[in-house]
Amino acid sequence: MEMKLEDFKYDMERCIGCGGCRWVDHIYMSGVKYGQRCPSIERYLFNDHLASGRLKIANALIEKRLDYSPYLLDVIYRCNLCGACDVGCKRNLDLEVLSVLEMLRVKAVEDGQGPMPEQKACADNILKKKNRYGINQKTRFSWMDKNLIGGNTKNRVPSELLYFAGCASSFVKKNLAKSTAELLNKMGVGFSVLNGEGSQEWCCGHPLIVTGQIKDAKNIVENNLKMIRNTKAKTVITNCAECYKTLKVDYPKIMGFSTEDLGFKVIHLVELVDDLIGKNEIKFNKEVKMKVTYHDPCNLGRLSEPWIHWEGERRKYGVLEPPKIFRRGTNGIYDPPRRILNSIPGIEFIEMIRYKENAWCCGSGGGVKEAFNEFALWTASRRIGESEEIGAEALITACPYCEEQFEEAVERKNLNLKILDIAELIRLAL
Repeated sequence: MEMKLEDFKYDMERCIGCGGCRWVDHIYMSGVKYGQRCPSIERYLFNDHLASGRLKIANALIEKRLDYSPYLLDVIYRCNLCGACDVGCKRNLDLEVLSVLEMLRVKAVEDGQGPMPEQKACADNILKKKNRYGINQKTRFSWMDKNLIGGNTKNRVPSELLYFAGCASSFVKKNLAKSTAELLNKMGVGFSVLNGEGSQEWCCGHPLIVTGQIKDAKNIVENNLKMIRNTKAKTVITNCAECYKTLKVDYPKIMGFSTEDLGFKVIHLVELVDDLIGKNEIKFNKEVKMKVTYHDPCNLGRLSEPWIHWEGERRKYGVLEPPKIFRRGTNGIYDPPRRILNSIPGIEFIEMIRYKENAWCCGSGGGVKEAFNEFALWTASRRIGESEEIGAEALITACPYCEEQFEEAVERKNLNLKILDIAELIRLAL
């Protein structure tokens, strides 16, 4: 069953404008300076840029009380789809806010209005070149040393673990892909990659999915699922939060089944490292003297809970039949990266004011980086200010797009704050 905007009319009509989509619950906050959870309302101030306003817009569109305009499209797409509003709403009402925002974009595309031109250009790259940058696909694995494949497997079968590098690590941050492969070798974990004829690993399709181009995304999804399943891999590992969430959550959602029915498990590098630390199979020996904080990528944190396929109906008083299990964002991948950082000798780890499910977005998500770069950088600068306020020397994250976003914002402000991917820090500590 394909979802559509009309499926969420109940959610649109039941929004009471309580502000849960805007403000972090006061029990978590020390003050109002970092009390907001939604970047677009803090940047643009008008309620049409808040989830509650967008729900009203969506309802007006399907009831044909409102028509498209250039400004309306800006409102629809000037949203990071970070899921913070969804987490806030589900503390109280269990409305599917994020699904409305996603389906609003699907409708815009179906109506011939979306996506934004810059997002369409990115989509064309993916459809034609199989990566978001439009680079020759044959160079996708130019970072790879063949000696890294397999490695000291410690009785693990290499083909059981497949490394899905993703576009950013393959083409832009090649050191991150190489660091991840070297880490797997150092930890004695054998792995394979989709480096068959024609480089079988395509873009995960995230830019298409978040901009509402679901029909185009399906071809990407079907290819990657086929290629992965052909390897007989039991586990797919990635160092990219976007790839992680897309494979684990969006693929099942688009294809109409639950995450548990993928046929393989999807994990992030931090989950594997944390597991091996817990089993005393690896230990950090090198001291890294640094005061660090950790940024929770939206796609590894609140958006990463497994997708649970549901088909049913709303009955009297809104009762769902059969009952539906809601994804509330509280069970994301939060503890593994923190346990890793606290295991590294010399590291002084401190939390930012907003963390875990209440973390502020880096700004690059939802296609915002492509279409509204200044807004994306403004969002990143707010997060950097938060990390500076607690006295951090380095900001650690677990997504190449978060890292890239923060690096650009730091460079603009000429700051001394270090931006590191956790894979690079782990490699340094080993």
